[in-house]
Amino acid sequence: MQTQINQTTLDLIQGDITQQETDAIVNAANSSLLGGGGVDGAIHRAAGPGLLAECSQLGGCRAGDAKITKGYNLKAKYVIHGVGPVYNSKDPNIPKLLASVYQRNLEIATEHQLESIAFPAISTGVYGYPMQEAAEISLKTVIDFLQQNTQIKLVRFVLFTAEALNVFEDTLARLI
Repeated sequence: MQTQINQTTLDLIQGDITQQETDAIVNAANSSLLGGGGVDGAIHRAAGPGLLAECSQLGGCRAGDAKITKGYNLKAKYVIHGVGPVYNSKDPNIPKLLASVYQRNLEIATEHQLESIAFPAISTGVYGYPMQEAAEISLKTVIDFLQQNTQIKLVRFVLFTAEALNVFEDTLARLI
């Protein structure tokens, strides 16, 4: 599914984020930035040892924030490591942290004059964020950013499963 927000194409696909030929891919990182499971582990494996070496110099990253590195062996030139929150339905700050990590990734992409970025569904794996809630927050944050900023020409959400893609497509259809 694809739509236009100002001068930016917003694209939803099912696939492998490590194979994206965008200027940057987003890593759903943990706070150490030193690799882990899921998307994080896949990106570290595909990028090679240079990514871990660079990440080890960054001093970690707090939830809701992001840091950029080179892409090394990936097709993408850069990896922006976004640390999403661990889901807790009783903590009112959790949705704000999820929105913040998407916002920070887009800000960093803009600061580095990147024109294309690919996102996974941050925090929906081992961090337990319900897919429907995460889709709503992430898409709304991205749309709001794109309505105010025109530098980025392509924002792609790369969803790992058909179920995740369906949730994101249904949510996007409601938001536009």
